[in-house]
Amino acid sequence: MTKKLAAEFIGTFTLVLVGCGAAVLAGFGVIGQEGISWAFGLALVAMAYGIGGVSGCHINPAVSFGFWTAGRMHTGEMLGYWVAQCLGAVVGAGVLLLIASGAPDYSIAADGLGQNGYGVKIAPSNQGSPGDYGLMSGAIFEVVATFIFVVVILGATQRSSEFAGLAIGLTLVAIHIVGIQITGVSVNPARSLGPAVWVLGDALLQLWLFIVAPIIGAGLAGWAFRVRLLTADEG
Repeated sequence: MTKKLAAEFIGTFTLVLVGCGAAVLAGFGVIGQEGISWAFGLALVAMAYGIGGVSGCHINPAVSFGFWTAGRMHTGEMLGYWVAQCLGAVVGAGVLLLIASGAPDYSIAADGLGQNGYGVKIAPSNQGSPGDYGLMSGAIFEVVATFIFVVVILGATQRSSEFAGLAIGLTLVAIHIVGIQITGVSVNPARSLGPAVWVLGDALLQLWLFIVAPIIGAGLAGWAFRVRLLTADEG
């Protein structure tokens, strides 16, 4: 179990540092929305092949909840994963803050840490929805996107496949391309928690959405596999 928790910590740390780092250190003015999307997806692909054999590379509390709902994970193991994932995200965001603070024009209040949000941005703060989308839009997107994401993960891992990590990573890329302007894309409570702990303000006040919505979406996906609605036939 120690190896699994260490793997989940490292994997979530990497996802936050690389994905949010792309948004903060390069951002829309350098690599654009597509570049940020690929950073998140490629980080997940890399971790899938790097730690997948140890922990399954959930690196996302919603994914672990989906596995638990599907009957493919014990409660104690899921809770341990949650702790490791959240700690990895917070440390990853903290390291990103240390790096970003080395630039003379960086301000956590104005530039943030790639946090998620909803609602109209109020200058000079970088908090809220990148495209000024409201709570309802954000909630619908996060539930649906997480459902799709976890369906792909549970489906791709039903049987051993060397391409599972690639399919899962590409799905995360597609979700980000569609959703960055809505909420910045969470589909992962730990990924949202990490930056919010350091940014505070609305990022922390709005964190509830990025915990509740992904858990609902993941729970629905897990239920679909538990009742064998999406489970592959044997043979």
